[in-house]
Amino acid sequence: MPPLNLGNPQPRTPLDAEHAWRATGSRASDVVLFFDFDGTLAPVGDDPTAVRPAPQVLAALEALAPRVRRIAIVSARPVEFLRDHLGGLAGIDLYGLYGLEHSHSGGETVTEPAALPWVPTMSELAELARAELPPGALVEFKRLSVALHWRTAPQLGDLVQEWGRARAERLGLRCQAGRMVLELKPPVDRDKGMVIDEVVRDAGGAWYFGDDVSDIKAFAAVRARCAADPDFVGVCVAVANPETGREVADAADLTLDSPTALANFLTAALPHLP
Repeated sequence: MPPLNLGNPQPRTPLDAEHAWRATGSRASDVVLFFDFDGTLAPVGDDPTAVRPAPQVLAALEALAPRVRRIAIVSARPVEFLRDHLGGLAGIDLYGLYGLEHSHSGGETVTEPAALPWVPTMSELAELARAELPPGALVEFKRLSVALHWRTAPQLGDLVQEWGRARAERLGLRCQAGRMVLELKPPVDRDKGMVIDEVVRDAGGAWYFGDDVSDIKAFAAVRARCAADPDFVGVCVAVANPETGREVADAADLTLDSPTALANFLTAALPHLP
């Protein structure tokens, strides 16, 4: 089976998952598996602090970890949140806050130095948001970013986004749109695509699993690596949802229905990996 390379996505041939896993299995020890957290490993919920990975997800990751080069979670969540919600899985790299934080294999959390001076600004912004936004808007303070949610009050979406973008412009922050959320973060060049680009430079392949618009940059990084190396195995997988419409699914090679479907998909892949 020749290596699978999807570096030229226009147009893309429909991908057979079994073919992709077989191509991966021939070089599994040099392949990195990347996962978003919310909406990918865990269902999105009304309370962002209460979400948990889908059943069987942690078991699938634990079984996959010794069969591939690395497993990495790349999320908008802080590293500490990811560590707490992944049940102490060993050998997993965590990239939190779009890569502003990282921890390798359970090691200490390292913060991007350029982001640290923005912690007081983010704290003040969170307090201001709680004071000025109407009931129903949920303010999530993450130390290096502030997420403004309107999932439980969809009618507030326009108002919350207008408020957030105005504050971001005033404070010199950047905005990241998501599934019924707007995240305000420091003006530091760090995103999911940059994380993937750095990690896969000397890898033989990568899969990226994501569900939101921020994951499209990660897909693009996988494709760029494919374009640079005809032997690189690259696969982009979208976890479908009605909130991002077709945008994320159209950017992927494969589409799954839910985090639960992802758990089953990963378990079914195990026989293809040595």
